[in-house]
Amino acid sequence: MKQGKGLIRSLDRRGARSNQKPPVALKTPEPFDPTVCQRCGAVYSQETWRRNHPLTGRLLERAQWGTCPGCTQAVGGEYHGRVIARGAAVAAKLDDIRRRIHNVAQRAGFTQPERQIVSIEWDGAALEILTTSQKLAHRIAHELAKAFGGRAKYEWSRADGEAGLLATWQSEARRK
Repeated sequence: MKQGKGLIRSLDRRGARSNQKPPVALKTPEPFDPTVCQRCGAVYSQETWRRNHPLTGRLLERAQWGTCPGCTQAVGGEYHGRVIARGAAVAAKLDDIRRRIHNVAQRAGFTQPERQIVSIEWDGAALEILTTSQKLAHRIAHELAKAFGGRAKYEWSRADGEAGLLATWQSEARRK
């Protein structure tokens, strides 16, 4: 049976990486399986970091202790996502906004512990949140707009070969 050129070309794998991991995952050596993060308790098993792996006695006997990539970034102050929250509602609902941010980060970190908050800073006019991932920053800005109203705006940038996200959430003006 004769094959068409399209099928022949689709089976050609020259120039494709054999390991399809993203380049950022190839920067650090792969940890021992299983490894437990001594800072957040995430478990590295079957090539993923998860917080929902059961920590049984047998697993802990075999496991090595280390630090997950998210904790390494958070301790080093390395961030890839930045959220700026501005507006009159930010000062008025600061505690509620902080609580919502922590809930979103906790929910994201359950299955993907690499996504963490690096810092939250209030300067009197705006709240700045730094995150280890662009996706978490995007999710925080989206959830703030959903919960408290206002608009979220996103800007992706590439500087020095590293990609980053600047998400800005502007709260609505108070209605009288």
